[in-house]
Amino acid sequence: MADLIGNKSAKEYFENIPQRRSQFDLKGLDNVDWGMKDRMSKIFNPKDNRSLMLAFDHGYFMGSTQGLERIDIQIQDIAKHVDALMGTRGAFRTSISPTNNKAVALRVSSGSTMASEDITKEIISVDIEDAIRMNAACMAVQTFIGTDQETNSLKNLSDVINAGNRYSIPTMGVVAVGKTMERTSRFFLLATRVIAELGAQIIKTYYCDDFEKVVAACPVPIVVAGGKKLPEKEALELAYKSINSGAAGVDMGRNIFQSESPEAMVQAVAKVVHENFSVDQAFELYNDLKNELTKK
Repeated sequence: MADLIGNKSAKEYFENIPQRRSQFDLKGLDNVDWGMKDRMSKIFNPKDNRSLMLAFDHGYFMGSTQGLERIDIQIQDIAKHVDALMGTRGAFRTSISPTNNKAVALRVSSGSTMASEDITKEIISVDIEDAIRMNAACMAVQTFIGTDQETNSLKNLSDVINAGNRYSIPTMGVVAVGKTMERTSRFFLLATRVIAELGAQIIKTYYCDDFEKVVAACPVPIVVAGGKKLPEKEALELAYKSINSGAAGVDMGRNIFQSESPEAMVQAVAKVVHENFSVDQAFELYNDLKNELTKK
């Protein structure tokens, strides 16, 4: 205990100054625990309540893919430019330095691969104890609404939410789409609201027409998935439209690590997310950085 000898009596109580309150007022956080807010503030920058997440969890069902052949090189080199990294425990433990100090969005669902006839059959493959050991800022669960696996998928989500709530670890519900699933505002209004109603603290979904309605109807933050590889300017436009439609961030993977210049692209996307760059401004920055990096 503190040494009582020489202790000075308290005398300054700042009676005329109201107690300071947290400025981190991210949507949906009013009634959650301090630890939950702390983890969310690692994902979403408190300066603007937005997040640039880098998804590199594709290997859990795709195996090796372009841009992820050597995660220790290809992702490690661009991680410094993002707020959060979304990956599997195997990829983090083997290929990402624990000193990078980025928020860990831990993929905890798995169970089928591209070799399977039905990739909707997933289980929870990471338990809460391992998520705690991984210092996860959130746990990501794939949800397959509108499929034969809907009930099992929502049970997976609910189980993770229940476990996360016990230890103040947020859950990110990831809206899956496929060949037979809609990519309409009607579907995303349903899927995002259902996932939020079950208690997920973050939703990852896709951009669509009338996206403002999807955001307005969802009581927790939405981050937009990058999806398939697009030309760089189109990917920047996707990020711009998402943010300006109310998304709290973007979670891009292939549109960054499969870019002609991943380090230039990640910085350009960051400017859109955190500094409100226009598409033209961000694309100009991308080209300038790409040229600079090529000369090195």
